[in-house]
Amino acid sequence: MPKIRTNKTAAKRFKITGTGKITRRASHNNHQFLHKSAARKRRLELEPVVFQGEQKRMRRLLVLAQVKEKAPSDVPAEKAARAERQAADRAKLVALVSR
Repeated sequence: MPKIRTNKTAAKRFKITGTGKITRRASHNNHQFLHKSAARKRRLELEPVVFQGEQKRMRRLLVLAQVKEKAPSDVPAEKAARAERQAADRAKLVALVSR
């Protein structure tokens, strides 16, 4: 069985965000900026998200990229745990202030 390897050309061109989305660099963003408006240049700075239909193919190319995909059931539990920690922190803060 051959080793699984990341496609290096894809790894250079695409980035996986913390939430698991795949972003790319905008096109028309290399040269000839003089005739482009300031608003257009600002828009080109943004990294658009790869189209949903292409993401499965991109994930296959970026197989070893550091991605921690979250199961849909884990997300509410994480939010609840974060809310509990924040409530505990607020309670500590109120206790300190009321002294």
